[in-house]
Amino acid sequence: MKTDVAYEFLRQFASPLVAITSAWQGRRNGMISDSAVRASISPDVPRLSVYIHKWHLSHDMIWQSGRFAVHLLHRGQLELVHQLGFVSGRERDKLTTIPHVMGSHGLPILEDRVVAFEMRVLNTMDAGYATHFLGHVDAVHPGRDAEILTAPWFRANMPPAWTAEWLANYRKAQEVIEQHTAIEDRHWTGANRS
Repeated sequence: MKTDVAYEFLRQFASPLVAITSAWQGRRNGMISDSAVRASISPDVPRLSVYIHKWHLSHDMIWQSGRFAVHLLHRGQLELVHQLGFVSGRERDKLTTIPHVMGSHGLPILEDRVVAFEMRVLNTMDAGYATHFLGHVDAVHPGRDAEILTAPWFRANMPPAWTAEWLANYRKAQEVIEQHTAIEDRHWTGANRS
């Protein structure tokens, strides 16, 4: 993993660790992110935004469907982070062994969660290597009352056996990002209904 003084400070801006699920044309996927941010302070305008790297299967599914679900996780879900965050959904169906139900808007909702939000994409912004999806909350699924899982807590409590794999994945992502920094003139025009 590459780092420097500025980057170590920038890491402090990470959101809680969240699971993001998506579905498109009968396929479903889940991933882990630390880039979910509240995008409104009004309860009448409930919105969240997330950055999704373009090489993730979830990116394509969200772009096509115009929908995603964001799950706040708790500290007892380290294994879930490993299951959803250490392998690509292009390699296997990551949700096969994870208990979930389909939400009211056709999205996988993890049974174990602090809360899940079913989101509808309102707009996007290109970030070169990622897309910033602005979503409106269409449904809320409360779960258990537990301490939220944060990125610093995860890094401090990650099983040592996962460290080499986590660092390799992190470095690989950094390399891809460094090669794809140019902003594209691409605009989301709505969900693909086919």
